[in-house]
Amino acid sequence: MTICQGLRLFLLSLSFAASSTWAQTTTHLWPTVLFIKGQDLCQYEDAYASSRSAQVSEITSQLKDLMRMGASTPEGLDALLAIDSLVDKNRSLATTGTRMDITLEASLKAYLDRMYLGFSPKDIRLQFFNPAPLNEVLKTLRENPRNGVISNQQLAALSGFVWGTYAYGPGCKGDLVVTVHVEIHGGNSVSFQAQGKPENVMSLIAAEMVRHFQRTTFPTAVVMGEKTLVLIGTAGSPINKAPTPQIAERSCTLIKARLPTQDEYEFLSIMGDWNNGVSLDHKVWAMSSNRVLAPDMRNPSPVRGHVDVNYEEVYFYCVR
Repeated sequence: MTICQGLRLFLLSLSFAASSTWAQTTTHLWPTVLFIKGQDLCQYEDAYASSRSAQVSEITSQLKDLMRMGASTPEGLDALLAIDSLVDKNRSLATTGTRMDITLEASLKAYLDRMYLGFSPKDIRLQFFNPAPLNEVLKTLRENPRNGVISNQQLAALSGFVWGTYAYGPGCKGDLVVTVHVEIHGGNSVSFQAQGKPENVMSLIAAEMVRHFQRTTFPTAVVMGEKTLVLIGTAGSPINKAPTPQIAERSCTLIKARLPTQDEYEFLSIMGDWNNGVSLDHKVWAMSSNRVLAPDMRNPSPVRGHVDVNYEEVYFYCVR
């Protein structure tokens, strides 16, 4: 079975697995990340970065230089062909290995773990989950680390899987162009792309994956003391800007919500962007009665009139 056939079978199996939603708290992914090698963009750029006439002109110029140094025409041509052959041989040796996919998979998982360890969120919402018994995992690794039997029972515990493509990058400086696709139950998917050295290109993709899956989604419910606060967002986007606090307040009223109070803004900021909260950062936030919350102006109080912040635009989101 080819990799492409395996992907199609895996997608089909996922569609019949137990139902789940895109907005679930934790996204459990199949532990094997399938990578398919794409077009060698380095060779492609070498061949098409300049016109045929320009390439012929360059080779002719090199041949003339060799002839001026005393080489005959056949000797100069043989030398150029030999050098070109050596370059091709070195590139072929560098790409002979068939385990770049394992390197990329291991790097992705390591960088994801490093990011989560770095800011220690209360709940980790993106996890690689292996539903098979450990003895089966070890057996699979001994026999073939890229394949394994996937049962419907195992798929029922998963949210989706990850697959990707990689290609040697343009510029021929050792970069890889990597694209990662996360396929989720129900036909939803999200893709990430980055370019860099093989040893660190996955750090860029891991950062984008964490931002996407860990960030606060709207609407979401937050327990605050003895009440439950629902973050609604705004009519146009989760967090928006308005010219004045009054416009922000009317916008919330039209969706049957309200602006947060100072305590709510600050409590959600302490929770942070990765734990169902919203960081205040250094922005000015809209409040009711034409007031604003300016976290950088806490003396004597961060609650100010709009005039105190020179009538600048205010950020806001709505709650119930």
